[in-house]
Amino acid sequence: MALDSMKEIFERSARENIPFWEIVLQYDMEERQVSRQASMAKMLSTWQAIQDAADSYTGTQRSVSGLVGGDGLKMRLYARRGESIGGEFMDEVIVQAISMAESNACMRRIVAAPTAGSCGVVPAVLLPLCEREHYTQHELLEALYVASGIGAVIAYRASISEIGTASAMAAGALVSLRGGTNEQIGHAVAMALKNLMGLVCDPVAGLVEVPCVKRNVIGAVNAISAADMALAGIESRIPVDEVIDAMGEVGRRMPVEFRETALGGLAATPTGKAVKERMPHGAQ
Repeated sequence: MALDSMKEIFERSARENIPFWEIVLQYDMEERQVSRQASMAKMLSTWQAIQDAADSYTGTQRSVSGLVGGDGLKMRLYARRGESIGGEFMDEVIVQAISMAESNACMRRIVAAPTAGSCGVVPAVLLPLCEREHYTQHELLEALYVASGIGAVIAYRASISEIGTASAMAAGALVSLRGGTNEQIGHAVAMALKNLMGLVCDPVAGLVEVPCVKRNVIGAVNAISAADMALAGIESRIPVDEVIDAMGEVGRRMPVEFRETALGGLAATPTGKAVKERMPHGAQ
């Protein structure tokens, strides 16, 4: 068994009458040669690490470069004033996305989901929703298995595109939590990926800080939008596996300067170059 096609997962789910998350769980058991209990214990520890990372954020730390730190706290204080445009739920999504991504830049313990640079997206959509709607622990683990399966398919068919993949994983997890169908999960993943397809990776000074931290917010908000559209019955006109394949093709054709080489985009601006020049030796 392999997680190399969303279509195959959907077909097996229908054929054997088992949910998406169960297929991913069985794959993990087979791949790592572990028991069901061990697989779920590992997923639980992942969720607890996400919660711990969120709880331990204070906003006082700064990255070695000095580029990142404190913005999660700024957003929290702004939200408390009740002046935001997006409302309480969206405030919390933004807070968690920035805070988790800042924690990564400040070398704190985070969960790569699927990468360290995109670690804020999945927590940013799950933590506030769970706080508001009080899902059971098992329901949360099911959503995390769905997210993991989506990430595995994307990794197999294309590549881990940081924010795009994280957003797709989060969108699918949200649809799963809300009781959506496999088809709706697929549409949410497809729409999330399409919205961010072709996004350049241009880290200033080669660090996963600028623009990466704030892109976690975009990935989280995109995931919520894609999930809500799918749950509303809106469909992607291009099937999800084809969207993933297209994303892989776009990535392969993208000029090397825009593929996390810090040779183009924001990294190549006058300010970006100046930041690199003043970086302490070893921070680049």
